Amino acid sequence: MRIRLAAALSAVAATALLLSGCAGSGSPSASPSASSSSACLLDAKPGKASNAVKVEGSGKDMKVTVPSGTDVDAGNSAQRTVVTKGKGGNIAAGDYVSVRFQIVDATDNTVLATSSTATDGVQPLIFGSDPQQPTLLDVALECKPVGTAVVMTVPSSLRGEGQKPLVVYAQAVKELPTVATGKAVAPEAGLPTVKLDKSGKPSITVPKSTPPTETKVAVLKQGDGATVGSGDYVVVQYLGVTWADGKTFDSSWQRNAPAQFQTTQVVPGFKKALEGQKVGSQVLAVIPPADGYGDKASGSIPANSTLVFVVDILGTVPAGDTTQ
Repeated sequence: MRIRLAAALSAVAATALLLSGCAGSGSPSASPSASSSSACLLDAKPGKASNAVKVEGSGKDMKVTVPSGTDVDAGNSAQRTVVTKGKGGNIAAGDYVSVRFQIVDATDNTVLATSSTATDGVQPLIFGSDPQQPTLLDVALECKPVGTAVVMTVPSSLRGEGQKPLVVYAQAVKELPTVATGKAVAPEAGLPTVKLDKSGKPSITVPKSTPPTETKVAVLKQGDGATVGSGDYVVVQYLGVTWADGKTFDSSWQRNAPAQFQTTQVVPGFKKALEGQKVGSQVLAVIPPADGYGDKASGSIPANSTLVFVVDILGTVPAGDTTQ
């Protein structure tokens, strides 16, 4: 889900479009925030090219075909045709949804990227996670109800010199939970305690004791979903505080949207807290400086800080299932 495509869809929406549904920052404290704007970025209309595209079958057997003679480059504008109208609420920035998609080369119908490589044929997506660089899936599904399936044609002129035209099929299958749904597990004595409000937002109370010298990971809710592997792209909600004073230094909850990144892009202790856990789990991680930022300050985190995270693991996409 990481084909990167530079394109300007119109003079009004002259923004880079990236298909990067599971891209992220180098550390949780630098995770992208979601836009609060509900305005459509492009709201492409149907046209002769998008209407001509054929979608056959369903699920992993779905096939998207551009019939011979279809000129996706005609008109130099993106077109979008609704294949199936959904019955859910309109997708907004920060919504977490499962997406079925297929992207094909409009000149020869070669499949360039597809969600069918995933176990259940869909992949998780935080809609509008980076308002400065919206994804092709963002633009394809924007301003449409959950459940909607669309076909969008993207002419080569909007992709840059030497690029080929594309066809994007995308369906927002369903909304996904934004909190861990696993079974509660008895907390481990001596570690920070976690309380959840009615929305599932956590708060952390740090004990007045000496922090551990090795990373400690405790499961607070046991999920039963897919297991996070090394290098996977994960979707999480998290809160991070420092052991010394219990002050929050980062929180996806404050941005009103989950975060997404690769497990190899975070500090070692955070990586240890994620890998091997199941989707639906909530974990508590106490990370000493050696597995955190060491003797260097990072943003609002002082040097030699022990970090405490509570993390809801919402989704995972194996690194091998992504297209670079």
